Amino acid sequence: MSRVMEIESRLRAAFSPAELEVRDESAQHIGHAGYQEGGESHFHVRMRAPEFKGMGRIARHRAVHSALGGDLVGAIHALSLDLQD
Repeated sequence: MSRVMEIESRLRAAFSPAELEVRDESAQHIGHAGYQEGGESHFHVRMRAPEFKGMGRIARHRAVHSALGGDLVGAIHALSLDLQD
C-alpha cells in the first residue's frame, strides 16, 4: 500500500472527515534534504472534520500525528497540514 493510501486510510478511520485530500509532493523536493528516491517523503494533507471543532491548531496537529501513528510519521520527512472543522 502506498503511503498516500495508508495516510488516507488511517485518517478516515480516526476522523470520518467530510473532506480529505492527501498529496505526495515529494517531486517538488528532489535534491532537498529528506527526499527519498521514488518519492513518498513529503506530503500535504487537507482535511475537514467535525472532530476538530473547538480544538486549536496544535491540538489538531497532535490528533493527526496520533492517528497516523509513530511508525508512519517516522517514515515521512515532511507533512504539511491544513485542518479545519
